[in-house]
Amino acid sequence: MTLSHDPAPSPSIGKRPPNSSKTASRRKVDSSDASKPRFINRELAWLEFNARVLDQADDTSVRLLERAKFLAITSSNLDEFVMVRVGSLKLQAVSGGGRRDPSGRTATEQLQAISKRCHAHVDRQYELLRKELLPLLSEHQINQVDLRECSDRLLAAAERHFRGDVLAVLSPQALHDRRFPMLPGLGIHLCVQLRPGDEIGPRQTPAPADSLNDSTDDSVAAAKASETTGHLGDDDTDTEANTQFAVIPLGRVLGRVIPLPIEKSSQSKETDEETPAESGYAYVLLEDLVSHFVDEFFPGREVVQCKPFRITRNADIELREDGAGDLLGGMEEVLESRRLSDAVRLEIDATANPEIRDYLIRSFEVDPQYVFDIDGPLDLTYLFALHGLKGMNTLRDDEWPPQRSPKIDPAESMFTSISDGDIMLMHPYESFDPVVRLLEEAAVDPDVLAVKQILYRTSRNSPIVAALMRAAERGKYVTAIVELKARFDEARNIEWAREMEQAGVQVIYGIRGLKTHAKVCIIVRREPQGLVRYVHFGTGNYNEVTANLYGDVSVLTCDEILGTDATMFFNAVTGASQPQPLQQLRMAPLTLRRQILDLIQGETERSRQGQKAEIIAKMNALVDTELIDALYTASQAGVKIRLNVRGICCLRPGVPGMSETIEVVSIVDRFLEHARTYYFRHGGDHEIYISSADWMPRNLDRRVELLVPVIDPENRKRLRDTLQLYFKDNQNSWRMQPDGSYQRLKPRKGETRMRVQETLYHQVVENRKAAQQTPQTTFETHRPD
Repeated sequence: MTLSHDPAPSPSIGKRPPNSSKTASRRKVDSSDASKPRFINRELAWLEFNARVLDQADDTSVRLLERAKFLAITSSNLDEFVMVRVGSLKLQAVSGGGRRDPSGRTATEQLQAISKRCHAHVDRQYELLRKELLPLLSEHQINQVDLRECSDRLLAAAERHFRGDVLAVLSPQALHDRRFPMLPGLGIHLCVQLRPGDEIGPRQTPAPADSLNDSTDDSVAAAKASETTGHLGDDDTDTEANTQFAVIPLGRVLGRVIPLPIEKSSQSKETDEETPAESGYAYVLLEDLVSHFVDEFFPGREVVQCKPFRITRNADIELREDGAGDLLGGMEEVLESRRLSDAVRLEIDATANPEIRDYLIRSFEVDPQYVFDIDGPLDLTYLFALHGLKGMNTLRDDEWPPQRSPKIDPAESMFTSISDGDIMLMHPYESFDPVVRLLEEAAVDPDVLAVKQILYRTSRNSPIVAALMRAAERGKYVTAIVELKARFDEARNIEWAREMEQAGVQVIYGIRGLKTHAKVCIIVRREPQGLVRYVHFGTGNYNEVTANLYGDVSVLTCDEILGTDATMFFNAVTGASQPQPLQQLRMAPLTLRRQILDLIQGETERSRQGQKAEIIAKMNALVDTELIDALYTASQAGVKIRLNVRGICCLRPGVPGMSETIEVVSIVDRFLEHARTYYFRHGGDHEIYISSADWMPRNLDRRVELLVPVIDPENRKRLRDTLQLYFKDNQNSWRMQPDGSYQRLKPRKGETRMRVQETLYHQVVENRKAAQQTPQTTFETHRPD
């Protein structure tokens, strides 16, 4: 079993067809403004996106706990970015640091630029937390307690919690010869500096250097063997000859936000109530609680200082599938290797003394430019817990409960509703329940013969997985493609795969060398006219939890051609056979890229011939240089191009002679914009597609994706109108500038304020009300189940 950081594409399905337009389109763009790079660096573009999220936390028009939530999101986002992108660039810098990215930067230059930007970003996060959010939370009686200055009553309550729930769980570990236990990444740990005295633990025997730095195929086993010692430093002398250190890993079993009794006025009755209430909420963070009582772990010893720290490990480790005989076992090795990988970032409490700081930096061998001195609580994701406090509704957004589609009658079967015509759902404004319900009905319907589904990311207690297992247990032919390589969801998908296999589901682990990212479910049902295929296509995952938070599009159809295409696509993936030509669907990595290029080229030629030409595209990321060059060429031909790109955009809009007709906006609001929808005027035919694929090389060349045409005229009009609506937002919309920066849009004088997500929600509410007011034209009798 071997591991790599860039899995090789499958020779059978991963090879992109030759394309002669690439060189031509680049040649045309090269002749424009040659003094400037054509592409924005993708890493800096991502950091610009996280800065836009941080602006939401800094927006005083946003309710307080929502601001706290946005700040927590920026922290979580940055963690994943450092794990994956910084980890990848560090590997590139070692293996081939001279190679330049499309923006002209080497890996080393990118790392330097990222470090500078990240430090500024973190400084802004904590300035906002200290100067605004914590004081405002305190004004609303949500108080973080400082145990050094609190009342005797609160201190006594904190001590009771420490002795009753914490002291028996945590264990300090002595550090000799600067050797750490194998600490998990992203966990909070305490580094304790002690005065010299009696030993606080047995001195460990150093492991041989060869066994701790093995780079052969047995490296994982060697790393496991060294887990308790961990080679994390050189053979230099200790920081201080008279200094000893210990570490207390805080782990994940204890809650980080610990409630304390609310301080009552002298007129009110005191109580030890520890639940949130309208009267307020008091809490202490676990690391502060343990630090305050840390002497309890070291009786007879003097603690010089105790400070929290946090490491981030490289997560850019992929399975090299050409050496993997067992994919499931190989993915378990990947998870283990990530746990043991090198640290790429170190966060330390800014008040740590030089001895602790230098000791940690040397021990983890972290690049000094990726050491962050944190002036506040490490890991701001604890703010998610505050956002969920009960009794604080006035500090959160008003609820927007998902609406039922007027095209779906809860009194009739989903199969009947879909048979009446294609149904398009816009999540989270419209409920995801019909998708879940379709599978639950299929599981028990005696006329359903087979269910075929792709699962990329699912929820922890997925009703969809439960429905698939129920269907298999009832004797139906159930096939599930479970993508074990879905980053950071590998463990959950491995667990689901095993449970489904035990229930009788035929589980496929995808295609060698590619990730299966398409969102499709096929239900084959016996009906009087023959077999009918009911199909769900989506832009988002089969996850009913994130469906309430992410903006996505679903299409439910029993169209014969789309059903046939979906079946052929699915069988090509599960059967490892040569994919046959599809009539309406396009799939990556074979035909999706070519289809998008042809559609862009079609608009380009129409514009050159004097016809109206227009492209509107909504996606999460635009990185692929070939598609960007095609858009540049279309712009030079006069095509009107409007792009709604939530996150990374490497295209430079509005550059004279290159991209004058291209507009790029990004919407950052209460829901995560996740849908991929593409519109091409196509001579007035108005072709519209939904897709699982962003315009990135990984989606177009290294993943199995689908591009699905929206056929129903009513659905096409609705989707087109929705795409256009995004360019009218003047509340949470950012317009990209030619240099890659973003400018927030504000209403002009006399212009009506417009927030697209709010408008879309009100639209579905009004549609629901209108449907309810439509007079009933037929009588419906009650029928037995």
